[in-house]
Amino acid sequence: MKKFIVAIMTVAMTAAMFVGCGNNSNNGESNNNTSGTQTEAGLKIAIVSSPSGVDDGSFNENNYDGILAFIEAHKDATVTPVKEETGDVAAAVQAVADIVADYDVIVACGFQFAGIGPIAQENPDVNFILVDANPVDAEGNETTVDNIYAMTFKEQESGFAAGVAAALETKTGKVAVVNGIAFPSNVNYQYGFESGVNYANKNLNTKAEIVELASYAGTDVTGANVGGNYVGNFSDEATGKKVGEALINEGVDVMFVAAGGSGNGVFTAAKEAKDVFVIGCDVDQFNDGVNGDKNIILTSALKIMDKNVELQLNAINDGTFKGGNYLLGADTDSTGYVSEEGRCQLSAETITKVNEAFAKVKSGEIVPASNFNGSKPEEFKGL
Repeated sequence: MKKFIVAIMTVAMTAAMFVGCGNNSNNGESNNNTSGTQTEAGLKIAIVSSPSGVDDGSFNENNYDGILAFIEAHKDATVTPVKEETGDVAAAVQAVADIVADYDVIVACGFQFAGIGPIAQENPDVNFILVDANPVDAEGNETTVDNIYAMTFKEQESGFAAGVAAALETKTGKVAVVNGIAFPSNVNYQYGFESGVNYANKNLNTKAEIVELASYAGTDVTGANVGGNYVGNFSDEATGKKVGEALINEGVDVMFVAAGGSGNGVFTAAKEAKDVFVIGCDVDQFNDGVNGDKNIILTSALKIMDKNVELQLNAINDGTFKGGNYLLGADTDSTGYVSEEGRCQLSAETITKVNEAFAKVKSGEIVPASNFNGSKPEEFKGL
């Protein structure tokens, strides 16, 4: 995995080396006292996100909710959302460098922020929470940094639950996954979903077909074709709707959507169709599925970022923060799916079967395929 990061981060490293200490672009002074317990004033927190912003109803918003939960318990803390408008890797690193002098904590949301390693090393009094990536050094090699808590997730586990549910609930026998960009986290969701469908077909008497549109196949960060259905952006609702409509025209009636703001377009396509359901991603998206007196959300695959972000902010605040690279999954209740009554439309039988399968994921009996775990959706441990 280290090798592919070198290529994608080279341009980011160039930017980071020149702007590592950042510019003073925010009014007011930063406390920057995060090496021990925060006592003089509340934490000044910034959250830097992709073009879809912190109100995307999904990935970014869930991280933001973790900060808001911390602030609710620490009234003197503040947060400033910073939206990087392009999604470009170098621009993402630059956005962090521009504000690093002004905050005690920076939460960076997304794989494109992996290149902040040198910035963190040059600013040891600022703590960083990096979501969905591990930091890289100036040469683009994966590393650990004392003041970066990097959390990545086993998205394939949540995707697996979504795939099993989709295979059990489809009426047409055709299901699909729609993603934004083929970053590792998105490919993990895709492979996990496909693993879940294949598991259900083999073990639960389903006959679901996974539909892929060749013109929207994804290319991961190593340049490999991973198939699937990729919008190519996390904030392109128009193309998202186009992809959704194309899949519906192919007979798909259940779509797992992991596409950020682009996913809103897929939701629209489902709402305009008949008897088409969507599986939400990252957070409980049931409220987003309201369509008149109906709802298009079947369930939602979960990646529990908010609680983990809040946990690290508490650690920073009380002086127990410890940097490192952490892979979070079902064993720490950091992945899962929505099964609560009134928040999903799965049958009781489906919930029972998904729970039984997911318990095997949690125990390690089943290990769904992911972008870089050496297995494929057609062949993985527990299939």
